[in-house]
Amino acid sequence: MAQGTVQVTHTGTSRWRRRTGEYASLTAALEAAADGDILTVAPGTYRENLVVDRAVTLLGQEGAAGSVRIAPPEGVPLAVRASAQVQGLHIEGQDAAVPAVLVEDGTPELTGLRIVTRSAAGIEVRGGGRPTVRACTVDNPAGVGIAVVDGGGGIFEECEVIAAGQSGVAVRGGGRPRLDRCRVHHAAGAGLSVTGDHSSLEALGCEIYEINGSGVQIASRAAAVLTDCAVHRVTGNGVTLDTDAVLTLADCRVHDVPENAVDLRSRSVLTLTRSEVARFGRNGLSVWDPGTRVDAHRCEIHDGTGDYPAVWVSDGATAVLEGCRVHDVPDALCVLDRGSRADVVDSDLSQVRNIAVSVSGGATAELDDCRISGAGRGAWFRDHGSGGTLANCTIDAAQTGVIVTKGADPLIERTTVTSPTEAGFYVSAGGRGTFQGCRVTGSEGYGFHIIDGCRSTLRKCRTERCARGGFEFAQAGADGEGAVVEECSSDESTQLGSPAAATASPAPATQTAGLLGGVPSPRSTTPAAPEAAPEPAPETRPADTVLADLDALVGLASVKREVRALTDMIEVGRRRQEAGLKAASVRRHLVFTGSPGTGKTTVARLYGEILAALGVLDRGHLVEVSRVDLVGEHIGSTAIRTQEAFDRARGGVLFIDEAYALSPEDSGRDFGREAIDTLVKLMEDHREAVVVIVAGYTTEMERFLSVNPGVASRFSRTITFSDYDPDELLRIVEQQADEHEYRLGPGTGEALHKYFTALPKGPAFGNGRTARQTFEAMVERHAGRVAQLSAPGTEELTLLYPEDLPALP
Repeated sequence: MAQGTVQVTHTGTSRWRRRTGEYASLTAALEAAADGDILTVAPGTYRENLVVDRAVTLLGQEGAAGSVRIAPPEGVPLAVRASAQVQGLHIEGQDAAVPAVLVEDGTPELTGLRIVTRSAAGIEVRGGGRPTVRACTVDNPAGVGIAVVDGGGGIFEECEVIAAGQSGVAVRGGGRPRLDRCRVHHAAGAGLSVTGDHSSLEALGCEIYEINGSGVQIASRAAAVLTDCAVHRVTGNGVTLDTDAVLTLADCRVHDVPENAVDLRSRSVLTLTRSEVARFGRNGLSVWDPGTRVDAHRCEIHDGTGDYPAVWVSDGATAVLEGCRVHDVPDALCVLDRGSRADVVDSDLSQVRNIAVSVSGGATAELDDCRISGAGRGAWFRDHGSGGTLANCTIDAAQTGVIVTKGADPLIERTTVTSPTEAGFYVSAGGRGTFQGCRVTGSEGYGFHIIDGCRSTLRKCRTERCARGGFEFAQAGADGEGAVVEECSSDESTQLGSPAAATASPAPATQTAGLLGGVPSPRSTTPAAPEAAPEPAPETRPADTVLADLDALVGLASVKREVRALTDMIEVGRRRQEAGLKAASVRRHLVFTGSPGTGKTTVARLYGEILAALGVLDRGHLVEVSRVDLVGEHIGSTAIRTQEAFDRARGGVLFIDEAYALSPEDSGRDFGREAIDTLVKLMEDHREAVVVIVAGYTTEMERFLSVNPGVASRFSRTITFSDYDPDELLRIVEQQADEHEYRLGPGTGEALHKYFTALPKGPAFGNGRTARQTFEAMVERHAGRVAQLSAPGTEELTLLYPEDLPALP
């Protein structure tokens, strides 16, 4: 496009000046113009560096969009240093060291500019510049979209940053812009970035999305106010605050964020009002460090897509939630570390998959007039120094309403727990707590369950319709002290008035193994009443019957020998004890190595039954877990998950599949190590209660045991499960066929043997699982063949032929 002409309309009143003039270049026209003159630019490409230092009006002549192009080969295409008006230009910059549009002074108005450039910034405002920028677009894949620096300011209305190689909007060095109904998207840095002393940003009705980084980033003593804005579809945090940053979000929406929706650190302060935080991959609000604080008022936080708490407060930070709703999240509120605090007032925590409120590490949580519903556990005060207050709260349809453990000492006042499935209030492991005016109704377990001689205090508490009993107190501690009970009552008895009711019992107290596992049956409140008969143990099959099932398994000859040798040792040891002789100590924990589908889980289940038949285990049941069942996503949760899995396996076998995943080669700060440490201690402390079997690929398990010698020392032997050979795979198919009333037709056995011989035996090979899948594929192909027959007979309905075999992968 050739360069056009520029018409200058002079507005001066002197009769000595021409009213209009035409110039061949913009530079010449600007030199001839005076304040107030109008410069109309004809369509064309102007390869000039424009400097507007007078209060003129510079107009792109009406025509096709982009018809007036300012495109110099280097330098700043457009610099404005006066209160001019610039409208309808297409700006193209080629110099990565300078901005495409630079406003250095005055209060110019820039309207309808289209900036397509590869510059340091699309628009840069600095110094005394205070422009009003309307309906402009910036496409700058090489640098910042809009930069306001060094004390600059201005108003940006209905502008759009289409793309930016760095931040969409960057404010630093005391810049103070205002964004009104702007859109920022497809930036490679933060959508909005505000940093440095005295830097600030005000945004109204803006949208920030498709950002490769944080949507909004405020740092280093900067401040911002966002009203009615949306931040979504970013790759980092939705909003990040760091180092004394201050941010106010009002009527905003932060959603569809893979990391933290809002992350605050290092004394930053956030005020969040009438805003929504939704669909976040990590925390909805993540608050760290002493002096860091978030105040949320009438906000909604919901739909966490990962396995993290919706609100995380740690390292001495503070969070205040007033009139908020938190729902459909894995955990609602997690407060940990000494000095950390959460104040929650008049708020709803609902549909929480795990724990609504978790307090640990000496932290404090204060809840007043709050409602918790549909949670796995309501509030859990975990350890020494952790506490706070629950006052005037309701907890509905949780497994357990309030849990207090390991020396925690909260104050629970006028709190009602309705319809818990395990207990209303549960105290164990040295937990304390004061419960005043609390109530439990409709519990499927106990109302108040205080075990381990915990020194809790109960005053004027009431239970109603609790299936296993209103109040259950285990025996007193070693010092003879236990819970203190004053003026408490239940619909099962008139009054529980004296401490003796808690510290002594006419029958021996029943201890509970772990967190609500195996909750004891309620004791009668009448001393003369006989005790209820104990619940009968599940039927145990004789050892010979179970061993016969083991022998019936296809293959596994070496495995069967190992298991028989081990059970023989246990049986002989038992008989020696009965004869008054010393029995050799046999460690019953095992390591199973081998490929998937080789029968490890099946043998583990039979092993548990054998030990139950020999009287070594109470039940012999199998609890199968993997890394995802043991390892939590935040500090403290892993030990709890591991303890709970161990407790479920009491009296039986805990089978940990792919156990090597607990100790990955690049573990870093991985929480798998915590699961291993917890497991090792439990195996030592409760060596007679549970048999642990760890399983996985041979090579990976060898590495696992070498990396963790403490684990290796707990296991008696390693049993290797070899891959099935073609003969054994054929036998598995024959067993499957017989079980499902099918038969192999002539030649089918030979065809299957050839099939299994030719089948690739790579990492994806499933062994017995592959044999079963092959049988299922044959049945499906058989059905497709027989369905075409009008009246198939018994042989057609039962015989499988070579053509029913699936194709080799």
